[in-house]
Amino acid sequence: MLMRAIRDVSVINYNGFIVLIAGIVFALLVLALLPIEFWPVLLVLALVVTGFKIIRPNEAKVLTFFGEYIGTIKRHGLVWTVPLSTSNRVSLRIVNFNTEKLKVNDLKGNPIEVGAVVVWRVSDAAQATFNVDAYTQFVANQSETAIRGIAATYPYDSEHEPSLRGNVETIGAELREHLQAKLAVAGITVEEVRLSHLAYAPEIASSMLKRQQAEAVLLARKFLIENALTIVDDVLTHFVAKGNIDVSNDKKVELINNLLVTLTSDREASPVVNIGS
Repeated sequence: MLMRAIRDVSVINYNGFIVLIAGIVFALLVLALLPIEFWPVLLVLALVVTGFKIIRPNEAKVLTFFGEYIGTIKRHGLVWTVPLSTSNRVSLRIVNFNTEKLKVNDLKGNPIEVGAVVVWRVSDAAQATFNVDAYTQFVANQSETAIRGIAATYPYDSEHEPSLRGNVETIGAELREHLQAKLAVAGITVEEVRLSHLAYAPEIASSMLKRQQAEAVLLARKFLIENALTIVDDVLTHFVAKGNIDVSNDKKVELINNLLVTLTSDREASPVVNIGS
């Protein structure tokens, strides 16, 4: 048997204070004008009282009548609705949920730790009540599944492709879209998802730190050499343009070598560069 899909529908409801005053006035008039006993009036009043519900702001009451869903009330205050109906309170407030630190493998197979903040709210109280068993736990489970799935499709860090560390906004948007599709059945609206924790797993953290440091040194060296070669080229062009200094090929090689050593050395540069004659 297929699950019955239930969505919010409106149900008759009135301002509770008006109904309360009208009920009291009606009871007094009946007792004063009609020669009947008090207990039938009391019985009717007791039946009417079962229809009063108190609803706080940003909450909803999901009503059932002997097991059958009859509607949802979202107006706040004292409300009167169908007598003998039972209600289930559902909060419509925004919830800030922090996932656990999950250990997963990224696209390159590196074990990493990742966690996220999921900002969500109930937009359909009937779906949240009847379509899933416990919607808060459903959100937690689906969030964990979504994070594991997305983390496995990106590398932790990369200079050449989107990564978890370098594309936080993109990852958050993709997580939100993926999670919204999973939580729609429970009447949940996902407002925002963002990564709150991202790190290599402890067993490889030290090795990956050394790797990152080596890559940073390599990039710095590459930058120095590229700019040093530009400077050398400018110097040689300058001598050729002037034409007043005759530099042989051997001396050009020596000049290039001396300039590269001077510009890329970790030690302090020598104030004299021998270019020969």
